[in-house]
Amino acid sequence: MADVIVVGAGLAGLVAASEAAARGRKVLLLDQEGEQSLGGQAFWSLGGLFMVDTPEQRRMGIKDSPALALGDWMGSAQFDRPEDANPRKVAEAYVDFAAGEMRGWLKSLGMRWFPVVGWAERGGEMAHGHGNSVPRFHITWGTGPGVVAPFERLVRQAAEAGQVRFGFRHKATGLIVENGAVKGVRGDVLAEDGAERGRSTNREVVGDFEHRAEAVIVTTGGIGGDHDMVRHYWPEDRLGPAPKRMVAGVPDYVDGQMQRVAESAGAGLINGDRMWHYTEGVANWDPIWPNHGIRILPGPSSMWFDAIGERMEAPFLPGFDTLGTLRRILATGHEHSWFVLTQKIIEKEFALSGSEQNPDFTSGKWSEVIRGRVLKKGAPGPVEAFKDHGEDFVVADTLEALVAGMNKITPDVPVALDHIRAQIEARDAQIENPFAKDAQVTAIRGARAYRGDRLIRTAKPHRILDPEAGPLIAVRLNILTRKSLGGLHTDETGQVLRPDGRPFEGLFAAGEVAGFGGGGYHGYNALEGTFLGGCIFSGRAAGRAV
Repeated sequence: MADVIVVGAGLAGLVAASEAAARGRKVLLLDQEGEQSLGGQAFWSLGGLFMVDTPEQRRMGIKDSPALALGDWMGSAQFDRPEDANPRKVAEAYVDFAAGEMRGWLKSLGMRWFPVVGWAERGGEMAHGHGNSVPRFHITWGTGPGVVAPFERLVRQAAEAGQVRFGFRHKATGLIVENGAVKGVRGDVLAEDGAERGRSTNREVVGDFEHRAEAVIVTTGGIGGDHDMVRHYWPEDRLGPAPKRMVAGVPDYVDGQMQRVAESAGAGLINGDRMWHYTEGVANWDPIWPNHGIRILPGPSSMWFDAIGERMEAPFLPGFDTLGTLRRILATGHEHSWFVLTQKIIEKEFALSGSEQNPDFTSGKWSEVIRGRVLKKGAPGPVEAFKDHGEDFVVADTLEALVAGMNKITPDVPVALDHIRAQIEARDAQIENPFAKDAQVTAIRGARAYRGDRLIRTAKPHRILDPEAGPLIAVRLNILTRKSLGGLHTDETGQVLRPDGRPFEGLFAAGEVAGFGGGGYHGYNALEGTFLGGCIFSGRAAGRAV
């Protein structure tokens, strides 16, 4: 019999299992996928971590502090519900962690970070509102696999020592509850499946299981792979109508089933209507999972048009306000939008989210980064591949041909050439002198005041219609499902609570299934780097509590 059962072998599960094993607890780690999927969604990530007042920031001339970070967090979270008390406590604790022992602890485990800190989710409105005041997005060398590796190593070492046992292809379907306390897990044993990581696997049941333990930690992720469930929780009052078509930013096994199992057993679920979906999704021309979408991580220079051809106003600029922009796009009655840019912009500003789309950073080798992003002409290889093969990309030498290509992709929602031209020419006229009333042009110049953006993320301002900057490029952008910001209600230790706020004895949760801590420590908005960070922080707390 195990002391602790961890259900879900993603990042939060690995952290929880390693921490519990380090305390001498016997751990059983279960997952419905095979061993090849160890690490879960985190493996596919860019590896960004939200950290505060780090050596990387200071070397880039960034002045950060715990007070500034907490102010940004609270301005973004906008906690306004009675049930937000625990999420707020977890958020405060995470900021302390991110400004304190987080970096040193992770460095002791072998993690290192790219020296240029990224400035994600900039907000763009009031200083007391949503957004990062300063760059805080620390890309881990090795990207997602580099984040997973230290914890996988600890868990495998614990397995060799007899502290951890694995139960792959074990799908939990129920919690064993006796006298009001969780005593174990039951479920189905699935047939072996050698499909590559991320690809769909079979659900053939070949047996069942029942395992008991003193405590169960649920770390099974969110609901982003089940678009019907996403639509069920979709907050139409805040974001507008739920999209009929979305691309999937996570594998199809991210279906929220274990969250519903825990809820049906008596666990409290809060903030299910808070979610985080991106507006810059493109269909993967070489998909791994069904309906696979990739997010473009844009610099600030692409012109952004809604589906009917209206240029989007501030703060709905590339990289500034994700959910505000989502609401703005859906207000048109359509589900897509457009970037219009130049070859010069795509070469400097386009990055694609995901470890597989950034082989140079994933390699962890400076030589690969220099070869792929400095010495090589053109955009990074994966970006050029999307430009050549992606169904959402249009490349043309003239604006007439570009708009014709856009309308070929979306014939039911055509845009008008003359209107697009007029808006581009008006913007271009703001480039010729150092003064401008165009908010995006001002934002571009502000971005270039940061050394990191000027070096690698922001193109030199130029006219979109300058032939020397071409060819012209248009990208249809789709809604990309990604993260659940709500989940199982927990306290700061990861103890799951019942709907009335009482502890649900024996049951703990961490990672996305618990809203990354507390049942939603982001509140309404994420500041980026806080998903992996939340998995690590909440997984550590739960592993130390059981």
